[in-house]
Amino acid sequence: MRKEIIVTCMLIACIGIVSCDDTTDTIGGSLVDNTDKLNVKADTFNVTSNTLLAENIIARTSTGYLGRIEDPETMTTVTGNLMSQFHVLSNYELPAKDSIVSHDSSNQVIADSCDIQLFYSSFYGDSLSQMKLTVYELKKPIEEGHTYYSNFNPEAQGYIRSLNTGGIAEKQSYTLANPTEIDSIRKNKDYIPNITIRLNKQYTDKNGVVYNNYGTFLLRKYLENPVTFRDSYAFLHDICPGFYFKVDDGLGSMAHIQRVQINIYFRHKKNGKSITTSTNLVSTEEVLQMTNFSNDNTRLQQLANETGHTYLKTPAGLFTQLTIPMSDIMAGHGNDSVNSAKIILYRQNNTSESAYHFNIPKNLVMLPSDSLQSFFANNRIPDNKTSFLATYNSTTNSYVFNNISGIVNLFMRHTNSANWGKVVVVPVELQTITQGTGNNQQTKITKVSHEMGLTSTKLLGNSPGRNNIEISVIYSRFNGR
Repeated sequence: MRKEIIVTCMLIACIGIVSCDDTTDTIGGSLVDNTDKLNVKADTFNVTSNTLLAENIIARTSTGYLGRIEDPETMTTVTGNLMSQFHVLSNYELPAKDSIVSHDSSNQVIADSCDIQLFYSSFYGDSLSQMKLTVYELKKPIEEGHTYYSNFNPEAQGYIRSLNTGGIAEKQSYTLANPTEIDSIRKNKDYIPNITIRLNKQYTDKNGVVYNNYGTFLLRKYLENPVTFRDSYAFLHDICPGFYFKVDDGLGSMAHIQRVQINIYFRHKKNGKSITTSTNLVSTEEVLQMTNFSNDNTRLQQLANETGHTYLKTPAGLFTQLTIPMSDIMAGHGNDSVNSAKIILYRQNNTSESAYHFNIPKNLVMLPSDSLQSFFANNRIPDNKTSFLATYNSTTNSYVFNNISGIVNLFMRHTNSANWGKVVVVPVELQTITQGTGNNQQTKITKVSHEMGLTSTKLLGNSPGRNNIEISVIYSRFNGR
């Protein structure tokens, strides 16, 4: 126990010392007595790198994406198509049937109109870009409890209700600037920009019953059995499995969708007067919302084959793989402990001229290549043992992984791994909570998922004959070991 305490304390001092003096032969002798003499050595080694095609990644994010955009640096195109389901509250309620005054010629309750709004918090690209989409009705819900990847396509997987049976396939042109929105609405303090799709055409449900619009279908289903509108599982399976929003044409914008909402408008009596009102159904984190991304994989593979640098590109684009020279690190150090290992990854500045560059990835996770899928599938969080987090530093234009000794020691214990010495660097999105108050306030990471936003950067490395990436290692050994 005494030796372990000494090692911990001495290494803190050693790290500072070796940064100032390359001569480390006498560090141990200067800090402890001859009985427990601690030998500390430092060395650096070259790290090689290459770009990996990310292909399919687990898609878990609270933000949806809709649009098609081209990266001006790499000339790759990415398309985001959105699937959304709707959550209902246990106390959901509409006005009594006899108070609704919107009726058809046979005196049945109807909705005056219905629409779907896709509210976005921000966007990438040009808000004036002309885009076209089609909203498709799902014929069955996409179930919880399964792992879905970024290439999951409801259309290809048979989830779209056929037009031959009355399924909705409503086309809509839009721009994110939406100049058709009147100023009085835009100036409202609660206004949130959105894409609106009208669902006012004749609608036929799965039983062949015809309604004047989709809103009327929902109103009458509620009046038949309100219970199905107070339980999300029943609502998804019996009433509305959800919708798929597919980009058909256009290039130049990608909206970050925060909420999808169905609005039903009708008139009812209140205090003796007929008033126009609305009710809505909203997508929330309680039900699935997923983005299906499609990339130009041929172009991505061309980028992955380039030398002189590596790429980090999202969503579902490119990762950087590093090969740590484990044989060199272990040579002559069979009885030593690796107490510190540091890698700095430097960015290569963007040289293209455009007003619409993708963002620089903010947070990266480094982990053994063999652990890439399991890390995200099991909802793990960086533990500073075999997975590590680095945040972009704009001052140094770099990402610093301060101490990845856990990964190095893992490879030292498992020398027969198929990907021995290989780690992968992945852009991630973090969810955090703040705990405590004042000086005791701390931020805790609660969730780590693949970055699904538009980010791209080049990293120095992947240059034969040139040293762009180094790993700095500090070893320690007690005499007599």
